[in-house]
Amino acid sequence: MYNLLLLAVATLLASYLYTKLRYVRFRQHAHIPQVQSHLLWGHLKTFGEFMQRGIQDRHPDKIFEEMWTSIGRPPIMLVDLRPINPPMALISSHDVAEQISKTTKAFPLSVPKSPTYKQMIPIIGTKSILSKEGSEWKDLRKRYNPGFASQHLWSLLPLILEKTVPFINYLDQFTASGEEFSLETLISNLTFDVIGAAVMEVDLNAQYIDRSKQGEVIRLFGELIETFNNEKNNLPWWIDPLTALKRNRLAKQIDKSIKDIIRKKYAELREEAEGNRSRSIMALSFQYTEALTPDLLSMTSDQIRSFLFAGHDTNASVLQWAFYELSRTPRALKAVRDELDEVLGPESDPRVVCAILAQKGEHILPRLHYVNAVIKETLRLHPPAATVRMTEPGTGFTVHTSTGEEYCLDGVIMYSCQSIIHRDPAVYGDTADDWVPERWLGESAKSIPSTAWRPFERGPRNCIGLELANLESRAIIAIVARKYEFTKTGLGESVLDEHGLPVLNDKGQYKVKSELYNTRRMTSKPVDGTLMKIKIAT
Repeated sequence: MYNLLLLAVATLLASYLYTKLRYVRFRQHAHIPQVQSHLLWGHLKTFGEFMQRGIQDRHPDKIFEEMWTSIGRPPIMLVDLRPINPPMALISSHDVAEQISKTTKAFPLSVPKSPTYKQMIPIIGTKSILSKEGSEWKDLRKRYNPGFASQHLWSLLPLILEKTVPFINYLDQFTASGEEFSLETLISNLTFDVIGAAVMEVDLNAQYIDRSKQGEVIRLFGELIETFNNEKNNLPWWIDPLTALKRNRLAKQIDKSIKDIIRKKYAELREEAEGNRSRSIMALSFQYTEALTPDLLSMTSDQIRSFLFAGHDTNASVLQWAFYELSRTPRALKAVRDELDEVLGPESDPRVVCAILAQKGEHILPRLHYVNAVIKETLRLHPPAATVRMTEPGTGFTVHTSTGEEYCLDGVIMYSCQSIIHRDPAVYGDTADDWVPERWLGESAKSIPSTAWRPFERGPRNCIGLELANLESRAIIAIVARKYEFTKTGLGESVLDEHGLPVLNDKGQYKVKSELYNTRRMTSKPVDGTLMKIKIAT
């Protein structure tokens, strides 16, 4: 009798679990377009199959794009990777992405961020502005806005120019030696140095290729970011607990180092005269405070960590791709150099250019329209990151597509996939997959909806540092582009003819032996660190 009872209970439980699983896999989100689902694995099996069809370390967005294409390119696609990740609605339409990021009556500060941000806690901390919602986020944004006001950003230009000098020295060294080098290493160190000085007003000693010579904060940050540089970077902690433990250990060390800096800087920043106060992130954190409480110390540390990561990462990716695309697109490189000759004068020595920009940069850099187009086009074709949002079940958050469908997206991650949105042929035409800076100039630019270019996302929660990123990128390109000739080695290397000269394709770019591509290392990065050789331009 007892055995029969156990059997009956087991049968009922199995029946319940089977029914529940069928509901979760086949009915719960059946209203959203998706590839065929598997009872046990959802879309994990299909994702794995698509991954095996191409380069396996390519960015997951490319795999999602292939899945999306296979079902007819709908404006929204469900991706069910449970139990690894919650179900996700991949947003491929700029119209739908705008509905998620804009202010609404239900969400006056736009749809809340997804809890998936927690994978970044070792980098940004638990009190980061990136994770806050509602009045907490609004108060932090208001506090830090002065640090990114236009007038203040121009005051940072001399700092950017000063930090560019070690970068130039490295380029000169590699020019003389002819050695292959990682452009990612040089640019990442440079952008770290810039954001460190802007955020904390300290020298992080980032610009050493030998990591043992770098400052402690940069060295630890580098080790921490490396733990996200593999295929497991976005997986739950329980799949790779040793890596999770390493991240937490490094995060504590970084937090301690930054708090030591904060304690040293607090007294001197508090004593600054009224009207002459710093607008660094650290200084703004101390406004209207009477004491460096443990809570203020932790909050300031987490904001600094967040700005250090976000402030160096975007430009590190964009500048690698910009210099690579310029190196293989001779018409664009000529246009950049012609514009720099016209605006800056014929002298191309980087140190002379720095001196000119130090004196007149605020008037010169806004005139670099083609350089700005290069940056915009690079961000369009190679966006470093995207936004991820989520509403609670029962909220009733519904989006509308241009073809008339409505989708309730409660309880699913909403992933606005920039790498798909930015390549929409309906917006960018037949050249959607091509690098064409000219599309951002003159009448051509007027035909592009503002909602279709969103590398810094949009709405009230757009990136606070977008103008600083643009200023830094324009300055670095202006300093470097005329003096040096970059040549890609390895992936993305040009095909040469019988005379040893690169061969143009029908799109005005050099043909390549193999395509350079992005992989996921927390954000999108060129897979090989952008290996280059360099020489003096002729």
